[in-house]
Amino acid sequence: MKRSTGRTFAFLLPVVFGASALGVAAVAVTRALVPPEALAESNDVIGNYLQTLGGIYAVLLAFVVFVVWTQFNDARGHVEREANELADLWRTVQALGAEEMAGPLRRYVAGVVDEEWPAMAHRDDATLDRIGDILEEEWERVHSFEPKTSCHEALHADALDRFHDLCDARTERVLAARMHIPLALWLLLAMGAIVLVGSFLLIGVKSFAVHAIITGAMAGAVSHILYLIYDLDSAFSGAWRVSPEPFEQVRRLMANQKPNGGSTPTTS
Repeated sequence: MKRSTGRTFAFLLPVVFGASALGVAAVAVTRALVPPEALAESNDVIGNYLQTLGGIYAVLLAFVVFVVWTQFNDARGHVEREANELADLWRTVQALGAEEMAGPLRRYVAGVVDEEWPAMAHRDDATLDRIGDILEEEWERVHSFEPKTSCHEALHADALDRFHDLCDARTERVLAARMHIPLALWLLLAMGAIVLVGSFLLIGVKSFAVHAIITGAMAGAVSHILYLIYDLDSAFSGAWRVSPEPFEQVRRLMANQKPNGGSTPTTS
């Protein structure tokens, strides 16, 4: 959590302060070209205009933030569900004593953590497909397993159910990694931000300090929200990205168990 917070602020602060600085610089340029007294007469009209424009843009931002936050939480839920299904399948395989099923599961969890996480960040579909093929290998071994006792029959049926649930969770995770805000909506957000902040330059304020503060603050606030949207929209590549920790826990579980279900002895 500390690393994620530090990474977030490392990207966020330059964006917010940079936007605020641009807003202040725009105020200085505008006041040098157009005297504030020339704009003061239209303050009432500009005030009503800004109230309407700001309200519309605020609703748009609130809607988009809600959407990306929901998608981000869904992506995190898909990861946790897939890891849980993988752990349950692993325990079932251990109970069956079927090492031929355990091998692909070990390679799958290693591939997800070491290769798929960077692949999802860079939209590398080839890597995603290659890791997904490991589950196809696991399927061949699960459905071809021959139970020898009634207990094995029950465990084998459970393994089949767990495998299907695992595949469903994987599909949901991959789809979540590919889901992003449409370009047209990004253009609307960007143009709305430029128009809204730029409209503050039309206000006739006698004090430069007051004019610079309100414009810079609005620019910083809007850029902060846009950065939040951008970061959450990339659930597996942003500064506040979904962690592979649930899969790391499954990998540790696999490393601490023998093929027959016993625990690996540890050395002091």
